[in-house]
Amino acid sequence: MADDAGSGPERPDPDPFANLPLFGDLAKALAGQGPLNWEAAKQFAALASGAAGESNVDPTVRIAYEGLASIVEMHVRDVTAYDGPSARLELVTPGVWSQRTLEAYRPLFTELAVSLGRTPTDPFGSDDAPDPMMAMMAGLSQMMAPAMMGMAIGSMVGRLGARAFGQYDLPVPRTTSTLLVVPRSVDQFANEWSLPLDEMRLWVIAQELIGHTVFSHDATREAIISLVRRHVGAFRPDPSSVSEKLAGLDLDAGDDPMATLQRAFSDPEVLLGAVRSPEQIEMAPVLDAATAAIVGYVDYMVDAVAARLIGGDALRIAEAVRRRRIEAGAEDVFIERLLGLQVTPALVQRGKNFVVGVVDRAGESVLDRLFAGATSLPTPAELDAPGLWLARIEL
Repeated sequence: MADDAGSGPERPDPDPFANLPLFGDLAKALAGQGPLNWEAAKQFAALASGAAGESNVDPTVRIAYEGLASIVEMHVRDVTAYDGPSARLELVTPGVWSQRTLEAYRPLFTELAVSLGRTPTDPFGSDDAPDPMMAMMAGLSQMMAPAMMGMAIGSMVGRLGARAFGQYDLPVPRTTSTLLVVPRSVDQFANEWSLPLDEMRLWVIAQELIGHTVFSHDATREAIISLVRRHVGAFRPDPSSVSEKLAGLDLDAGDDPMATLQRAFSDPEVLLGAVRSPEQIEMAPVLDAATAAIVGYVDYMVDAVAARLIGGDALRIAEAVRRRRIEAGAEDVFIERLLGLQVTPALVQRGKNFVVGVVDRAGESVLDRLFAGATSLPTPAELDAPGLWLARIEL
């Protein structure tokens, strides 16, 4: 018996991409990739950092850094009272820095991908049957999310690697005691600002070693990691942001369709659009206060070490580096926003004011108490009123 094509409503095609070869091929290629496509992240990080044309770090540069590091470490231990194990400097290219940074932050980026990949309970806002085009776009959004996340994060980390001095350009602890330094970026910056090369190298080594002393404290390291994990886990997906982006693509404009998709999915705004949750807004002041205190402490101690080793040029180098921080590019801003660590000029100034306020009231030695326990970092109120923090720790 023949089917009566007009006897009932047409059933929706179970595969909305069946008649779209480009999207159908994408669906097959991207199936089973997990919450974040790490191969895409690695490839885009390599491209953005310029890894293809890199050469290994010159052995003479390694020798120069080793000689300077031993001098800096002695002064860092003196000014910070650090008595833990030494950290090892590893000189790397921007491409290696990017790949190692992706791996170091992999748990955070994975958690971010999981939180952004949650399926909304009601993505269409009603019980009505969705529009077929909207259904297709929603399905495509979900399918492309892991690749889009990988491309975006890889691109941002790669661009950050192309200008990073060391691993603590971002104040996020890592599980290794090896400190990554990128000599090429340090040398280029010294040349651009007409700074003595050895003095610039001393400054960067001091920053890395002092960052190491801060995160060698278990309580501090765990407190920051916990706050960052809470932040990345609290993202909530915006069901319309990626769909709207895809719907606005012009794949018939004469450009390569895949290149057009790649540009769109490398745009961090697609990821970040309007996904900041109430939980993140509520916890932001706490994370900001902790970040500001750590940045303020590191800057203060770097200045102290640099004044000993560099003398008159220390202030000039500090000013140049901090101007560079203020003029950070989009890659810095987006990575910071993803991890909840927005090191703005205002936040840096709050951290500086806090540290100076503590020192003026109670002396430099009290700064060690910042890292004494899980609750030792200042609260938002204490950051702006150092006397409150001193009172809480009973000094």
